[in-house]
Amino acid sequence: MTLRSFIFAGEKRLEACLRHDASHVARGASGEHVRLIQTALIHLDGAAIDPAELKRGFYGPSTARAVLAFKTRRDIVNRSYQKSADDTVGRMTIAALDAEMLASQKPAPQGRRKAHGPARTSGLSAEASVRRAIDQMLASALAKLR
Repeated sequence: MTLRSFIFAGEKRLEACLRHDASHVARGASGEHVRLIQTALIHLDGAAIDPAELKRGFYGPSTARAVLAFKTRRDIVNRSYQKSADDTVGRMTIAALDAEMLASQKPAPQGRRKAHGPARTSGLSAEASVRRAIDQMLASALAKLR
């Protein structure tokens, strides 16, 4: 199994999170992979993540609360050793985030596209399109927090 949404596909740390328990993402982590998780949480749940955490891509208290809320709403619990959701992004959580992000990126039906031409990102590489979408989501999230 691999991550398939534009936001997560090919991100090595998150692919590892999907496959190995030792690669779970938890409080204290930082980097682009954390920023991608934060972006997905904002996009999917309207999560309120501290702007300082967003800027640094840091998995701090507000990111942990957003992860816990996401998991609680969806009952993401590994019942083999848990009774309730925790604030760690593991296999089940990254799979759920990826599935929901994939579902949210479905293109509009052909008949609903503007008549004047293809989508404006058609000249961009797939990676550039993803980065642009992430930047727009982060800008939108930061604007809501102000």
